[in-house]
Amino acid sequence: MSTAERGLAPAELRELFLFADLDDEQLDWVAAHADVVGYDEGAEISTEGGPAECFHVLLDGTISMVRTVGGTEVETVRSSQRGVYSGAVQFYVGDRIEQVYPATVRAVTDVRVLALPAAGFAEVFRQWYPMAVHLLEGLFFGQRNLAELVTQRERLLALGKLSAGLTHELNNPAAAASRAAAALRERVAGMRHKLALLSEGRLDGAVMRALTALQEDLVARVADAPELTALERSDREDELADWITDHGVGGAWELAAVFVPAGLGPDDLDRVAGAVAADSLEPALRWLSYTVETESLLVEIIESTARISNLVDAAKQYSQVDRAPHQPTDLHAGLDATLVVLGAKIPPGVTVVKEYDRSLPAVPAFAAELNQVWTNLVVNALDAMAGDDMAGDGGDGTGTLTLRTGRDGDCALVEVVDTGPGVPEELRRRVFEPFFTTKPFGKGTGLGLDYAYRTVVSRHGGDLRLRSRPGETRFQVLLPLAERPGAGG
Repeated sequence: MSTAERGLAPAELRELFLFADLDDEQLDWVAAHADVVGYDEGAEISTEGGPAECFHVLLDGTISMVRTVGGTEVETVRSSQRGVYSGAVQFYVGDRIEQVYPATVRAVTDVRVLALPAAGFAEVFRQWYPMAVHLLEGLFFGQRNLAELVTQRERLLALGKLSAGLTHELNNPAAAASRAAAALRERVAGMRHKLALLSEGRLDGAVMRALTALQEDLVARVADAPELTALERSDREDELADWITDHGVGGAWELAAVFVPAGLGPDDLDRVAGAVAADSLEPALRWLSYTVETESLLVEIIESTARISNLVDAAKQYSQVDRAPHQPTDLHAGLDATLVVLGAKIPPGVTVVKEYDRSLPAVPAFAAELNQVWTNLVVNALDAMAGDDMAGDGGDGTGTLTLRTGRDGDCALVEVVDTGPGVPEELRRRVFEPFFTTKPFGKGTGLGLDYAYRTVVSRHGGDLRLRSRPGETRFQVLLPLAERPGAGG
């Protein structure tokens, strides 16, 4: 509850440090236009996100200033100092920005404040202090332009990471498919040749049909052939090569190397030997080997092209190129896409662990921007475990990268955890500053964590926290599960 009283006299205003140096005419203007408003304990003097209509100066009592971060109110200031101010603190910019209260201010005790109308105060303030207004505007818009520049730069860096990662990841399956296609042509030509040799042996129709049926049966098993250890494969190749040699067929090791990975053994070759005459066994085995190789190459081509399709899908998920900027977002899809895009950066010594809460609902978000946040946090974690870290301790590129999701109250929680040496206490407060980096020149821009913080906090109304100790660094991202006023700015 609030009550209005008469304004302060010019002499009383001069006792406040804000107005101490005003001349008599200026004090008269303030006295004529300001009201003294009383608020009961617990009342809101201004509400975060509401229209910034008044500039408030504390006269008596205690006030508390809070901001909503990740769905939780965080007190930033508590003061009983006479003369402290709040409310429309950017009044001097005028209508060049949307004038809203940046925080909620509450009366901790019964208070009295001096309330100046922001629009009128801005007009006379520009007349009284034109140079100060220019300096304040330059500072305000300079910081905002810097933030936009950092955002653009970070997006370019994210695009570069996406391009580099995709180029590397696409090259492997594309090259594999190309090699398999070239080998496939040779194997098909070999099949035609061996089929001619079989025909010259004057196989009757029944034998040819039996051999063809056997071929189909053996080929059907290629795709489901079990994975063998090096020792298992060696033992089975020895066994099969002995069988082939004992039956008077040359190139035993060459044939065994084809048949064993396809899951074929001596019993299968016995069936071939029982279907053809002894003098036709070698061309029959050669023909079957070409058939098996052809099927294996087709499987490799299918897997390679499927891998390419999956990478393209991951790139689309990562970039959100064909989707609305703001939409209900599956956080797990974005995290998985980020891991795919960054696959080339994850060294063999790093184990990736995913601990997802699949019951987590879609989150209203700018999905592409969140994917850049995941990229920055994952790359930072990988750098830490590789020794390119804030502690500067060095490392061997080994460790565990954990991506974890869950709920935290009315927020979704995403954690990116690494087992690096940790962030020293003296650096933890600075990690989210723009351009701050401890990496050597040319290795870090100092933009990634700043961009991540602004994206999570300013764009999504969430929170980004750092918890670190030796052996465990944990970045925690909190995102509201429901749309909140003020997010997306």
